[in-house]
Amino acid sequence: MNKTKFNQALLACKVLSIAFGITILFSSLVSFTIRSLGDDFLKQLGLSKPGAEEKIRHGFLSGSFDTYGIKNIKSIAAGSRVALANEILTYSKKYVSSPDFKKNYEEMRNYHKPTFNKIQTPAEMREESIASFRKGVADMEESYKKADASMKPLFEKMLASNKAELKKAEDPNNKSYLNYAKSYEAMVKSNQENYDQQIKAWEEKYPANHLLYVKKRLQEFLDETATIDFDAKLVTKGSKQYFENRSYESKGNRWKMAFRAGKEVVTAARTFAQQWMSEIK
Repeated sequence: MNKTKFNQALLACKVLSIAFGITILFSSLVSFTIRSLGDDFLKQLGLSKPGAEEKIRHGFLSGSFDTYGIKNIKSIAAGSRVALANEILTYSKKYVSSPDFKKNYEEMRNYHKPTFNKIQTPAEMREESIASFRKGVADMEESYKKADASMKPLFEKMLASNKAELKKAEDPNNKSYLNYAKSYEAMVKSNQENYDQQIKAWEEKYPANHLLYVKKRLQEFLDETATIDFDAKLVTKGSKQYFENRSYESKGNRWKMAFRAGKEVVTAARTFAQQWMSEIK
């Protein structure tokens, strides 16, 4: 296989990674001539089953991938790309339904769950404020005792100031406390509403059903590959190729990746994704 065809095969597989976030692994997998995705296949990759699944899992959950440990890359016939891509998708589909993947998804989901920060009651706010001022006075008294004679007048003034602030803090009619107490119920309500909004956004982004999370990735893939102009012409300038239609140069990397992968592979991936999505309820 010449360099151009080899690169096309590599890029064909990258399109699939748009749906799953397994960018590099899919690229590597498509570079192997295989009949099945079993242990023999993993041996050809130079990976253990746990190692391969770790790469797939990380790709699905985070959208990034590493190639460390993948070796023995070979070329495949252009006509085999679609069949092999479907095998890879089938293997990945099976893996994301495994207990291992679900466990890791749940850990990620819980990690991103918003934390509820309770609003202090007026009494708690007052107690904390007084405790803070008392500590300030105690610390300043220690500094005053340790200060040399020339510095004692300065520390004495600072200590007097701290004691005055403590006296204000201990006053039950302190305006800061009274204003806080008046605003307390409104702050509690606003805090709860904000937390509820955060939880709602979290549940939408990380649904309890991990397959719904995968489904969102699949929809992203369909959206990003819906308007690929596979007939777009390229022009060569120097050592690089550019779209003849200059507006295509502003397209995102994924759009360009799909274009280079080719219509056959993208169509096959879209068909697989649509079927898979219809099965996820």
